[in-house]
Amino acid sequence: MPGLIGRKIGMTSVFSADGKNVPCTVIEAGPCVVTQVKTVENDGYKAVQLAYGEAKKSRTTKAMAGIFEKAGTTPKKHLAEFKFDTEYNLGDTITVELFANAEFVDVVGTSKGKGFQGVVKRHGFGGVGQTTHGQDDRARKPGSIGACSYPAKVFKGMRMGGQMGGDRVTTQNLKVLKVIPEHNLILVKGSVAGCNGSTLLIKK
Repeated sequence: MPGLIGRKIGMTSVFSADGKNVPCTVIEAGPCVVTQVKTVENDGYKAVQLAYGEAKKSRTTKAMAGIFEKAGTTPKKHLAEFKFDTEYNLGDTITVELFANAEFVDVVGTSKGKGFQGVVKRHGFGGVGQTTHGQDDRARKPGSIGACSYPAKVFKGMRMGGQMGGDRVTTQNLKVLKVIPEHNLILVKGSVAGCNGSTLLIKK
């Protein structure tokens, strides 16, 4: 599916035609430069590699510098591949106008990392007043996690404390409220994963 690389600007709200205040996320989508065109003959599949965000030349590997030089563009920070129906050439620029006629988009981001968390925050266990898994003397603990002599182990996948956040999250079918081509902005209804300034993939 076609798409662009962008970054999350932040959240705001807009008024709909019927006067409702609608929360939305502001995303800077593109402009992205075509740095590689993958073909079935050469690569075994068809796709277009896009690059976004300026990077320092000193922090670019020689291999990547060669790719950017072939495309006739400056070094970029982020790369991603998308499948387009339209044919593109090296060095072409794709802007947010790609979503001008789109009603809904999918947005891929990395959720905020929250460190090591317990079962109440991570999995929504009952905690105080709603003793969970047989516990009776501790407020926010997981309680019983296994049986006795049989099977004498804790099954994989048991909901327990652990690292929370920092995951790749796809939010599907977000309604496109507005596209502002002169500022490379797209406004989508609701929230998307990630902190302000984080990199996103916006798919049509």
